[in-house]
Amino acid sequence: MLKVIKKYVAIVLIAGIAGFTGAEVFKLTDKHPVYVHYAGDVPAHFTNLTPPPPEVANDFVHAADLTVHAVVHVKTAYEQKSFGNPFQFNDPWGGLFGSPQYQQPQREVEASGSGVIISDDGYIATNNHVIENAEKVSITLNDKREYTAKVIGRDPSTDLALLKIDEKNLPYIVYGNSDDVKVGQWVLAVGNPFNLTSTVTAGIISAKGRNIDILKGDRKIESYIQTDAAVNPGNSGGALVNTNGELIGINSAIASNTGSYAGYSFAIPVNIVKKVIGDLLEYGTVQRAFIGVSIRDLDSKLAEEKGIKQIKGVYVAGLSDGGSAQEAGMKEGDIILKVGDVAVNSSSELQEQIGRFRPGDKATVTILRGDSEKNLTMILKNKNNNTELVKVEKNSPVSFMDCQFTNVTPEEQNKLGLNGGVKIQKLNGGKFRNAGIHEGFIVTSIDHKEIRSTEDLVDALQNKKDGVLIEGVYPNGMRAYYGFGL
Repeated sequence: MLKVIKKYVAIVLIAGIAGFTGAEVFKLTDKHPVYVHYAGDVPAHFTNLTPPPPEVANDFVHAADLTVHAVVHVKTAYEQKSFGNPFQFNDPWGGLFGSPQYQQPQREVEASGSGVIISDDGYIATNNHVIENAEKVSITLNDKREYTAKVIGRDPSTDLALLKIDEKNLPYIVYGNSDDVKVGQWVLAVGNPFNLTSTVTAGIISAKGRNIDILKGDRKIESYIQTDAAVNPGNSGGALVNTNGELIGINSAIASNTGSYAGYSFAIPVNIVKKVIGDLLEYGTVQRAFIGVSIRDLDSKLAEEKGIKQIKGVYVAGLSDGGSAQEAGMKEGDIILKVGDVAVNSSSELQEQIGRFRPGDKATVTILRGDSEKNLTMILKNKNNNTELVKVEKNSPVSFMDCQFTNVTPEEQNKLGLNGGVKIQKLNGGKFRNAGIHEGFIVTSIDHKEIRSTEDLVDALQNKKDGVLIEGVYPNGMRAYYGFGL
């Protein structure tokens, strides 16, 4: 009996030594990571996998290091028009623009957001809603240096704005290409949520070409990149970057019932940002081009109704007389498939692509007519159906809508008790003259929105449609109101 026990003990000891030795040999010889793979009821087994390529690896240290120093904290101050929180009810931005803090004795509202340095000499991209109506814009860098920023230009139709601080050799984020962005790829959101400066969060691209109906106006451009990177109040105007540290969007909005992050955030594609910022820098205003069509998203119901075989592209429901599309030979019932080499499958995607052009530019549009594809080359026009560009300069007269406008001088402001304003220097005809307005009239507000400069006036009117209310004062102090259609 003792011999039998000794025999089994020896077997156990030998097996244990062999197993231990085998494990140690495995550790020494295996040079690759080991992954456990489970598939239904199949027993677990070991699989040696090669590491994922760098562009998809979820190591974001390099991208964060490249971008966190180029995202700034934007703080604004503006006069409080009334008591109470104007953002408390029905805030369309989902609380993404930092909550105002009231200083009742001074009747001043303070709020904050983010911005992205796009050049080493101090140009900063942000959201229009971050700095709109601000009387003072302050910038704090990641190294805590503070500056007062100058507003170079704004574009409400895309919710973008361009700021400038007086500094050199700043870190900046390089532009990427939002057309190359793929659903499912990793991204980082960089900003200042809840005044927590230099915050980086990670997520993936959830969708592209989202129209969330957040902007106002018939000529708005909404084709957002949707991500699940955590974005909260204060992230507005911050950077959405890929794992190479390239800017692919400006964070702008969240979908939330509470005002805080609930899994859905939206960024303006960088290809729109490049166009708008370039226009603001060169012209002082955005040069918007149109092809002159009314469009509908193509779905199964419309396809069945019109006898369309494939559900792709954007349906042309109508054409503007004398518009670019009509002159190029487009017809009602055509289906727009591409702008250049980029496929478009929704109204928002089409608007995004056309929004990159200026009046006078050529665009090649691929259409489907019946069973045949055709390429149409068209010269794009502005909303007035011509190719004229508008240039806005701070201290120079601006020609717009058959009028010549100029900023009110400080002397005129003091005399009339104004805080800015735009004087009609010359009337050549058009809507203003037809409404009964005379030369010398100073525009102080449009649709109850304060007008301080020629830039404000062009911003307020260039994307306006239907009726408009203009308020102002004549040099003799007589106030007047005019309403007319555009």
